[in-house]
This record gives sequence, C-alpha cells and structure tokens, in this order.
Amino acid sequence: MSSQKFSLPLRFSGSENNLWVEYIQLAQEYKPLNLGQGFPDFAPPEFLTKALAEVANGDNVLLHQYTGCFGHHRLVVALSKYYSQLIGRELNPKTEIIVTSGAFQAVFNCIQGHTSPGDEIIIIEPFFDCYEPMVRAVGGVPVFIPLRLRKPAPGKPMTSSDWVLDPEELESKFSSKTKAIIVNNPHNPVGKVFSLEELTFIADLCKKWDVLYISDEVYEHLIYKPFKHIRAATLPNMWERTITIGSAGKTFSVTGWKTGWAYGPAPLIRNLMVVHQNSVYAQPTPIQEAVAMGLELEMTRLGQPESYFQSLPRELEAKRDYMVALLKEVGMEPTVPQAGYFILADWTELGKKIDLSSETDKYKDYKFTKWMSKNVKLQGIPPSAFYSGGDKHLAENFVRYCFIKKDENLQKAAHILRTWKQSIQQ
Repeated sequence: MSSQKFSLPLRFSGSENNLWVEYIQLAQEYKPLNLGQGFPDFAPPEFLTKALAEVANGDNVLLHQYTGCFGHHRLVVALSKYYSQLIGRELNPKTEIIVTSGAFQAVFNCIQGHTSPGDEIIIIEPFFDCYEPMVRAVGGVPVFIPLRLRKPAPGKPMTSSDWVLDPEELESKFSSKTKAIIVNNPHNPVGKVFSLEELTFIADLCKKWDVLYISDEVYEHLIYKPFKHIRAATLPNMWERTITIGSAGKTFSVTGWKTGWAYGPAPLIRNLMVVHQNSVYAQPTPIQEAVAMGLELEMTRLGQPESYFQSLPRELEAKRDYMVALLKEVGMEPTVPQAGYFILADWTELGKKIDLSSETDKYKDYKFTKWMSKNVKLQGIPPSAFYSGGDKHLAENFVRYCFIKKDENLQKAAHILRTWKQSIQQ
C-alpha cells in the first residue's frame, strides 16, 4: 500500500492538529480543575430532562425512528413560532428552518452550501476555531479582521465593549470577491454584544457588496443587563441575505445533545438543505422532540422570572462577577463580558513571576495554560488558537476561562489561584 496515495487530502492540510483534542488529553493526564472547555458541570433544567424521559418511556414508538431530514416536525414548528415572534416575520417551518447536529454543523452547512473555490469569507478574530478550516476545505479564502483592544482609561475596568472593529480596516476587507462574513454575536470568547451602530455598519457593507451575512447567535439568551441582543435578520433590508444560527446546547445547557438550527430565507436555507441531505441526513428524533417540548414551555413564560432564558443569565451574572473579582485579586486583568460564559484575562503581570521555559510551544498563551495545567492544576484555554497565524500575537497575553460551572468548582479555582499567588510571592 502506498502511503503517499492514502495520505490526507490537501484540502485538509493544516487542520491535522486540534486545540480541543490536545487540551482534553492534557486534562486527562494532569487532572487540573477544568475551566477550559465551554460546558456546564451542573444539571440542565429539570423540565427538559423530564421531557426526554417522557419521550423515552412513552407509547409513541415512532419517536425512536427516523424523522424529517431537515428537522423533526414538532421542533421546526416550535422554532418557527418562537423566532417569528422575535424577528417580526412569519417563518415557514418547512423551507426557512433547518435542524442540524449542533450549531457546529449549521456553520458547516452554511460554508459548504455557499462557498465556491476562490470565494472570500470574512472572519472576525477571535473566532470559533472551526470557521477557518471549514472555509479552506471547500476552496474558500478566509479573510481575517481582528477585534482590536482599546485600553480603557486608568481606573476603569476592561470590558467587552473595549474590543472593537476598526471601520476603515473592515471596509478594506470587502471586495467583489467577498461571498460572506461570519459574525459571532454575542461573541465567544470576548463576550461582546455588538451595538446597533456596529451591526449597521457591517450590514451596510454587506448590502453594498452583495455579501451573505452568517450570524452565529448561539449565545443569544446569555446576555447581562443592560445589554440587548440585536438580531442581524431584523436590520433594514437584511433578511434576504442573512442566515442565523442557534443552539439548543447553549440555550438549554445541554451541549451533549448536539442539536442546533439555522433560519433564513428559503433560497439561502435550500443550499444548507442540499448539503445536509447528502451528509448526516437527519438528527436524533427523541432529542428533537424533547427540545421542542422545552421550547414550547419557554414560549408560555417569555420575559417571566421563571423562564430559563431569564434565570440562567441571572445565575451566570453572579458567577461572572465572582470570577472577575477573583482574577483581579490574584493579579490578572479580566475583560468583563457582556454576554456568554467566558472571560479573557491578561496574565502578563503574573507571568513575570514564573518560569515558562519548560514549555516548548511557540505562543506564550499556550506556554502559560499548559504550565498552569501541569503545575497549578487549573486549566484555561489559549485564545491565540482563535486567531489566524498573522494575528496570534494579539492574544498571547490572555487566557480564556469558562465560568458556567458549579459554585463549588469556582470556589476551588479561587483556592487554587490564591494558594499559587501566595507561593510565588514568597
């Protein structure tokens, strides 16, 4: 057998290594407290797990068989009713919504279904790390633009709003070759909620250059007061060029259920459907039924204190504030997030007190996070992984921590960091 003949296809060149595989293995080997990966370590809402149990133990045996290719009927109807309220437009559940294997696959379908070789796709840095390899695998050309940090005035905390796009720089990225822009709003890992002014500027460029707007809105419900989420599809004359992506995993704290969706105008969603029917075909029926039941319940109590979409961000806001105070206490400079459940923290002052020479990685944030996992037993994620090669230096001074964790584990993190800080001061 020729090893050359069966080597990895060139379209996947550069994608061999994966941050999550590497850091999961690191966690398994050194067993640090894991504040790296973005998933809750507490139970999802009881009404949702009861719904799944009801489906599993119910009399409707067909709920254990294949369902509709583009989404289980009950779920696409629920999604249609829900988002029709939010965007002020009646969504057709058959042609304007697709259910996918997590938001990850919704992004995959978007890029596969709308990118031809040579098409340029604008990606805002930092970005969900699958964006770039997905674009390259279909022959697209990723065009990167970073959120640039404007240091706040002395004495003021650094917040998500201090990470901004430079308007002239963004405008320079658009051309006749531009096919799409991917906008993650609310943003991971910065926690930024884009303002109306920022979104309008992006939208106007999309209209000027006839560009598709892929709006990754998986953190749509995890926003802290007083900030408001503006859906790209609701901006003037943007419906016809916008695909919006959502996630049951993020919405209901069930990341392992791997259920996501996309909605938009039928001609755009049709391309996603073609990719979908020739790849995974259909999603698990019982999980879709349970998600539909949960969404139907939430629609009856929207805006009410008992709504999970209200109670979860309340709970997370307290965890955020705890982590922000802790990171400041031990000598890091956190970016206070407006949304989501991640914090970027500048660790450079602490880095002056430790020797990272035992770590051989190229980028400082990799060295710091690996050294911390091994020696301090606390794991974060290096955010330079969410940047293109030319811009990785912009993130080297930061670490990303996840705070959608049990209070007891956040308290363990506090004990670990305080003990470590005391040891390096001696």
